[in-house]
Amino acid sequence: MRVLIAPDKFKGSLSAMEVCNAIEDGIKKANPLIETLKHPLADGGEGTLDILQNYFKLETISVLVMNPLFKKIQATYKVSAKTAYIEMANASGLQLLEENEKNCYYTSTYGTGQLILDAIQKGYKNIVLFIGGSATNDAGIGMAAALGYQLYNSKKELINPIGKELLHIDTIANSHLLFDPKEINCTVVCDVKNPLFGKNGAAYVYGSQKGASEEEIQLLDRGLQHFSDQVLKHLNKSVATIEGAGAAGGLGAGAVCFLDAKIKSGIDFVMEQTGFDALLKDTIDLIITGEGSVDKQTIEGKVIKGISERAIKNKIPFSIISGIVKDEKLIQENLHPSSIHSIMETGVTTEDAMQNAATHLTALGYRLIKEHTKI
Repeated sequence: MRVLIAPDKFKGSLSAMEVCNAIEDGIKKANPLIETLKHPLADGGEGTLDILQNYFKLETISVLVMNPLFKKIQATYKVSAKTAYIEMANASGLQLLEENEKNCYYTSTYGTGQLILDAIQKGYKNIVLFIGGSATNDAGIGMAAALGYQLYNSKKELINPIGKELLHIDTIANSHLLFDPKEINCTVVCDVKNPLFGKNGAAYVYGSQKGASEEEIQLLDRGLQHFSDQVLKHLNKSVATIEGAGAAGGLGAGAVCFLDAKIKSGIDFVMEQTGFDALLKDTIDLIITGEGSVDKQTIEGKVIKGISERAIKNKIPFSIISGIVKDEKLIQENLHPSSIHSIMETGVTTEDAMQNAATHLTALGYRLIKEHTKI
């Protein structure tokens, strides 16, 4: 029997590789003759570069940039051959701010633009931009400003490239760019499909968790609509209906407008880069996947969704192991796993589940294999 273990990280507890190891321990205890293949995954959000490093060599480059509030910090990105891999969260992420500093009405992606510019100036032609974990809702105008775009208000004054100022954009000029968009190839990798604005857009869905008030969220949403109108007018780019345009506070849209980027599903990108589909050409009897919290977002493009699509296509049974399952019926109806197991269903406290996740996952891996081999 061959079992492929392919989970996401359990955020706050274990890396994806640690999850693989814990589940493998349980499988081997149940039956040491079972062959296991470990293939840790990510969905394109923050931490994705940590996964890619398991599969090919990446060099780290460190740069002095501005954080979301224009304070100087050291941020890094990774490179391999002619490609630069940039996690926007390293320069413009929510984790860079104190709790009282979080408010996407006032934050900027300027530092992300500085990372991109540094990579371009160092000769990297392919830019892969991962846009999870943002502290921003500026539609990428901060990034644009760092790359040499000039955004003016109706008084012909340069605007401060933050979310608040989206409503005041009157002119977008690209005559002083610090790079040539035609000489680079940019791919945006994201794990959400939100449009730029509206009830499912960047501001209404994510604004509150980034510190914006209800009034500020309404203004940000209007600003994102206005931004959409202005880039259509000045750059002849239409982003109003692009899937994923609302990712990272509209940076998905901004990358399309200012970098001619293509948006790609995070899990599809990671599976492609790590050679996941090639594994399925050989006999696989069971796939075990999982993530910390299995909920509505799981069915919209997370790791488990990607596993489900490929398992069903290749007629391979797959099982889910998680920290907590918030809607098992929804998961069963949409993803059709053979079984679902969670740490919390064993009756432990949340604190215990987080602190001793590896031990619990080993126990669940053992139980899952015992149950599967009875079928």
